[in-house]
Amino acid sequence: MAMNKRRNRKLDINLLAKSIMEQATGQQPKEPVDKGKNPAAVLLGRLGGLKGGKARAESLSAEQRSEIAKKAAMIRWSAK
Repeated sequence: MAMNKRRNRKLDINLLAKSIMEQATGQQPKEPVDKGKNPAAVLLGRLGGLKGGKARAESLSAEQRSEIAKKAAMIRWSAK
């Protein structure tokens, strides 16, 4: 299998051939359909995820943010 240097992951030769064939014939690739999830619920979850970090940072005091950052730095540097 070939390596994709931009994404650093392996390409399946069959998927590559399918992609080339779709481009050559002008066909659009089909969007994957996930029948197990409610699209409205997915959008609501994404909306909460987009504003979650910012909202949490605003609710924390400077001392709490500092303590969280120190803990993260200790964990990050202890692994090396």
